[in-house]
Amino acid sequence: TMILAITGVVNAADGVRPEELKSGYHFSRPDTQAIQDDKFSNPGMIYVDRGSRLWRAKEGRHAKSCADCHGDAAQSMMGVGSTYPKVNLESDQLINLGQQIQLCRIKNVDAAPFKAHDHEHESEDLLALQAYVMFQSHGMPLSVSVVDLAEPFFDYGRQLYHQRVGQSDLTCSQCHDERVGRLLRAERISQGHVNGFPTYMLRWDKMVSAHRRFQFCNEQARAEPLPLDHPDYNALQLYVSWRGNGLAVETPAVRR
Repeated sequence: TMILAITGVVNAADGVRPEELKSGYHFSRPDTQAIQDDKFSNPGMIYVDRGSRLWRAKEGRHAKSCADCHGDAAQSMMGVGSTYPKVNLESDQLINLGQQIQLCRIKNVDAAPFKAHDHEHESEDLLALQAYVMFQSHGMPLSVSVVDLAEPFFDYGRQLYHQRVGQSDLTCSQCHDERVGRLLRAERISQGHVNGFPTYMLRWDKMVSAHRRFQFCNEQARAEPLPLDHPDYNALQLYVSWRGNGLAVETPAVRR
């Protein structure tokens, strides 16, 4: 059930992690777990397959593909996605995996970045490529770094995790630390880990990023959601990912 005990947790950045890590899979209903476990019924695999085609598609002014530079993703991308978000050394800014893919398209392929059809949705192609890259780390542990250049972003993410927001005056920690395992309507509250993202959300019948899930949490707390790829969401994602460091990557996970 994707449960890992933490031993010898390094507390250098003064963060807080659960004593026992439990993936959101552990809190899912058995029927949801069954959908995730079966590659033939897991709808997230459609995105992984789409991502594999995009990986080889030649685009842009130079007619290049991801594979032209990176070769076989099963080798070159193994363990890569599990380290995001991370600091981009050219901009000194914290970026997520999707932003790295977009930068690669613009700089190395000379192609336009992926765009969603409207402001209400994420780019299906970008989600597919993220899912494909993350799938190469399937079963490997999350391993984000929160030291050196990443430390100020980590500190800010920790602050956001414990900050009250919205008309409901809620913090992330009130649900995902203090009320873990309790029912929220028909679903059990998880520890809030992001080791399965991008994740296929059954409630929306589509794949979503961790940022889209953050937006939904903000909406549930009656707070104004931030735009996708907002620096605050990247900082929060770094902190939440660190809380789950060591959990196996489950992409494409299935959640309700």
